[in-house]
Amino acid sequence: MLVAINILGVIVYLAIAFLFSKDKKHINWRSVGIVLVINLLLAWFLTGFQIGRDIVQGAADGFNWLVEVSYQGIIFALPNWVTPMYGGTAKSMNFITSALLPILLIVPLFDILTYIGVLPWIIKWVGRGLSFITGQPKFESFFSVEMMFLGNTEALAVSKLQLQTMRKERDLTLAMMSMSCVTASILGAYTQMVPGQFVLTAVPLNILNAIIITNMLNPVKVAPEEDTIAKVGGAGAASEAAEADGAEENGKREPFFSFLGDSILGAGRLVLIITANVIAFVALAAMIDKILMLFNPWLTLEHILGVIMFPFAWLMGLNVHDAFQFAQFMGTKLVTNEFVVMGKLVGKINNPDLFSAHYRAVLTVFITSFANFGTTGMIIGAFKGMVDREKNDLISKNVGYMLLSGILVSLMSAGIVGLFVW
Repeated sequence: MLVAINILGVIVYLAIAFLFSKDKKHINWRSVGIVLVINLLLAWFLTGFQIGRDIVQGAADGFNWLVEVSYQGIIFALPNWVTPMYGGTAKSMNFITSALLPILLIVPLFDILTYIGVLPWIIKWVGRGLSFITGQPKFESFFSVEMMFLGNTEALAVSKLQLQTMRKERDLTLAMMSMSCVTASILGAYTQMVPGQFVLTAVPLNILNAIIITNMLNPVKVAPEEDTIAKVGGAGAASEAAEADGAEENGKREPFFSFLGDSILGAGRLVLIITANVIAFVALAAMIDKILMLFNPWLTLEHILGVIMFPFAWLMGLNVHDAFQFAQFMGTKLVTNEFVVMGKLVGKINNPDLFSAHYRAVLTVFITSFANFGTTGMIIGAFKGMVDREKNDLISKNVGYMLLSGILVSLMSAGIVGLFVW
């Protein structure tokens, strides 16, 4: 029965995308069908076969290894922030040490891969392969892979020239896709808090579902002469071109150690931004709860959002009690961010007495994305600094569609994984 409900849920999520489509007549159903089949096969492989589980577990172990290496730098400066297990003296590690400070190693590492051309090469060829298989425009396919590695604002920043040359309707597609990304350099933090195998399963599924959902919500027909990849470049990153790689916009490469210094400073800013956002959002949510509870002790933000999101949680194939709890996590994630929810789950989510395998899988996959209210502001701000007013106005007018896209992608990814984990 619950499996049937889970299947119904995936159908309902697609139906919602169709219902809110801006142009139902021009939805590329062939592309939707192909990507949906790939989605199902990939989820089946990654969760249903030992080799698939070994692949994602190996990737999770790799990120965990990077995190452990990063602790050596933390110990040098702050030995009392790291536990003896890793060579420090702390009795326990706080959220900043375990989840955020490793970013100071991982972000520069990915930037180095970009500088030497490895990451752009991977992005370009995987993107082109996706375009060939799915029938989607080259740059949209390219961007879906790019944002997995770089994150939303970073991927938009290095795509500045493309955003300026494309039609505004295609820019809106990229804004909607940006809601569903994660940053590869932050995956290590996620895998320290929730099951790593499901975190890493969510990443490729989010890419595929972003293609499906944006194709349905905002179908844009792209002529062959328009389907090109312009040269893209950004400060501190290797440039990418359709035919040539490696040159920055001014034709010169920034000196490596200058580039590395900028990358480390950028990582530091990212740690501060995430820390500030987590503290502020948790505090604001707590303040709202205190005010609401003045009227009724039951009246909290989680309970209100839980009621609103309950039908969608139930369609994950959960019983009523689990669905209501899941809906509260969904609402918290949308209002705050994924780190707030993960912080509540640390030390508990792997307990089989508290979370079944199915619940653990769908919850982890759902929260593994940047889809929340705060992300819309980041994306609008990124576009505002790079494109003309007409394009920026279109993005700003479609905040609702951006949120809907991010939510539906998360629901689709979680629902599809849920079909194979019980």
